[in-house]
Amino acid sequence: MSRNSELKEIIARRVAKELKDGYMVNLGIGLPTLVANYLPEDVDVLFQSENGMLGLGPAPEEGFEDKDISNAGGQPVTIVPGGMYFDSSYSFGLIRGGHVDVTVLGALEVDEKANIANWMIPGKMVPGMGGAMDLLVGAKKVIVAMLHTAKDRPKILKVCHLPLTAVGAVNMIITELCVFEYIDGKLTLIELINDSKLEEVRTKTEAEFIVKL
Repeated sequence: MSRNSELKEIIARRVAKELKDGYMVNLGIGLPTLVANYLPEDVDVLFQSENGMLGLGPAPEEGFEDKDISNAGGQPVTIVPGGMYFDSSYSFGLIRGGHVDVTVLGALEVDEKANIANWMIPGKMVPGMGGAMDLLVGAKKVIVAMLHTAKDRPKILKVCHLPLTAVGAVNMIITELCVFEYIDGKLTLIELINDSKLEEVRTKTEAEFIVKL
């Protein structure tokens, strides 16, 4: 396993601890899809995918993939007993209707005011905005799961520079170094993970934050 993959696993495992019995949870494309692999055995949640599935299970074993069962990113998944398929209108009815308890999304940038940019980089081709804009305003809780930096540059900023996907929508940020939560509108460090140190978090974070460890 590469170092990058190890860090993503650390993040996914920590995100999984935020999921509670009975939640309906949407996992975004990329790193967030790993969360389904680390759900504690005593926790029962329903994973929803905006391409029209409810009841996603962990990734299938190699050789047992079904080309007709995939998540929104086109990756093969499993479906649990009692899971269901439906069209996009029903799927986004769940999202826009406020039925998703938690969405876990990646991000290019997040800032001090809980703004998030995760759908495009100007000048680069994008396949579309996907369901992120709907999920960010429709889900009851938004968790950003991402690596703390990109090419050694902070991703948690004073102000986002890229086009915003949503304004003031993020509740929690989980990286390989720490957990941030927005408490009373303030970016707050609540946990260090992966043996990280506070000074390292400060060095790799442009945004100002409060410490409550």
